[in-house]
Amino acid sequence: MTIFSRRRLAVAVAASTALLAASACSGGDDDSKGQAASNELTVMAPLFGTAPDPSGELQQAVEKQIGKKLKITWVPNAEYGDKSNVTFASDKIPDVMVVNEKGPAFLKAAEAGAFWDLTGKLDKYPNLKPDNEQRAKNSQTNGKTYGIYRDRPLLRSGIVIRKDWLAKLGLKEPQSVDDLYAIAKAFTERDPDGNGKKDTYGLIIPKWPGNYASASPYDVVETWFGAPNGWGERDGKLVPGFDTPEFLAANAWLRKWVTEGLVNPDFATLDSANWNDPFVQGKGGMIIDVNVRATQLLDLFKEKNPKDFDKVTLVGNLKGPDGEKHSYPFTGYNMVIAISKQHVRTDEQLDQVLQTLDKLESKEGSVLLANGIEGRNFKADGQYAVPINETDPKVKAIQNDVDKAFIQLGTRAGVGIGAYQPRPNDATSRAMRESFDVLMNEDLKTAVFNPALSIVAPTAVSKGQTLDTIIPDARIKYLSGAITEDQLKAQIKRWYDGGGTQIAQEVNDLAAKAGG
Repeated sequence: MTIFSRRRLAVAVAASTALLAASACSGGDDDSKGQAASNELTVMAPLFGTAPDPSGELQQAVEKQIGKKLKITWVPNAEYGDKSNVTFASDKIPDVMVVNEKGPAFLKAAEAGAFWDLTGKLDKYPNLKPDNEQRAKNSQTNGKTYGIYRDRPLLRSGIVIRKDWLAKLGLKEPQSVDDLYAIAKAFTERDPDGNGKKDTYGLIIPKWPGNYASASPYDVVETWFGAPNGWGERDGKLVPGFDTPEFLAANAWLRKWVTEGLVNPDFATLDSANWNDPFVQGKGGMIIDVNVRATQLLDLFKEKNPKDFDKVTLVGNLKGPDGEKHSYPFTGYNMVIAISKQHVRTDEQLDQVLQTLDKLESKEGSVLLANGIEGRNFKADGQYAVPINETDPKVKAIQNDVDKAFIQLGTRAGVGIGAYQPRPNDATSRAMRESFDVLMNEDLKTAVFNPALSIVAPTAVSKGQTLDTIIPDARIKYLSGAITEDQLKAQIKRWYDGGGTQIAQEVNDLAAKAGG
C-alpha cells in the first residue's frame, strides 16, 4: 500500500537487525531442516474461521498435488499482524509466510537477510512469474520483490445506484460528475420512492476507517477530478495528491453536496458495517465503492422480495470537470507469499520451494485452493463452480477449509485465474457479476496508478501515527463545514511541517533509486 494506507503500521519491531540477521542464518531448533525441506514445507497463513484438520480431505489433496507434507500454522486474521511481528524476530520463521511486504517489521527482517529477495528469480516458474507488470510493480518494496503477490482485481471502483429510482424519475445512468450531481439532486428532491415525502438523499457515505488514499469514496471522487492517486508527478517531482488544486476542487464540490443535503447527514459517523442499510431501506440512492457491493445489495433485496429484487445497477468511473475520465484503480494484489532464509538457505533449496509453490499455484492447485475437490464439494459448469453434496458433513468440512483457510495460500486462485467463480443463483446476479470485468477492462484504460505505491519512506514509518490522521480528519471537518478551505490548506502545511517535507524527499529519492 502507499505510505498513507488503511493498513495500520506494526506496533513495534521486536528485535534488532543483528538478531534478525543471525536468525536468518540460524538452524533454529532443527539444524537438519535443510535436508528435511525436500519432504515438508512449513507455512504460516491467516485464518478466517475454523482451522482445517491436517489429515482432512482437502489438505491431503493439496499435499498430493505438490508432493510434500504441509505443516501449516493457521493464525486468526485479527491476530495475524501481531503474530507475524513476533515470528519475524524469532528463530522459528516458517519456510513460507503470507506477509504485508511493506510492514515495518517485515521490511526490517527482509533487509536484515531473514527473507529471500526474489527480484528476477520468478520468471522461470510459469505459475509464479508476474502475470501483470503493474501488479508486479505495486507489490515491490523500494524496488525489490520480497514475495509472490496474491492476485486481486486491478480495478474494482464503481457506483452502485438504485435502478428502480432511475427508472421512476426517467434518468439515465451517469457518465460524468455533472450527471452524478444531477441524479443526487433528483434523488433528494423528486420523491424517488413515491411516498410523497422529502425523506431521501442521493449519496450514502460511511465514517471511513482508513487514511488518505485508502479507496474511500472521497479518494475516488478526487481522482475523477484529476488529483493524483496517493502520489503523483508534478513539475518533475512526486507530490502527495492532497497538495494539488484538483484535491481542493473535488472537496469543494463534495462540500456543496453536504450543504445541499445530497449526502446522508451522518456521513461522518455512520458505521461502515451498516453502509448497505440506507440503500436497502430506501433512504439513499447511490454508493461509491467496490463493485462487489452491487451483488451484496442484490442479495439483500432478494431476501426481502425474491420476486422483485432487480433494483440495482452498477456503473464505472466518471468523466471529470475537464471532460476526461480518470479512473480509480486498486493495488491488484493483497499481501505476498515470502520465503524465509532460516531453513531455505541455498539457491538449490530455494529452487525446490519455488517448484513446490509453482505446483501449488497451477490450475489444478488453484482449483483445490479456491474451489475444493471437484466431484466432492463442487462440480464445474463453464466458468462457474456449483456446490454439490451440501448436506454431507465431510463435504461441509472441505468447503470450510477452502473458504476459511486454503484460499489464503492462492496467489492466483482468489480472482478466478486458474479457478472457477462461484455461480450466482439467478440470472440477474449472474449478469451483474459478469459486468464487473467489462467495466474493469474499460476503466483500466484510464486508470490513475500511484507511482509511489511500492515506496516505504522511513519517516512515514516513524511518524505515521502522528501524520496519517491529519489529512483525513481535516477533510471531514472541511466537508462538514467546521473549517474553511484556508484552514484545510493550513492542515496540509501542518503535515509538511510535522515531517511531510522529509517524507516527500524520501519518497522521491527512493522512487528514483528503485526506478534506476
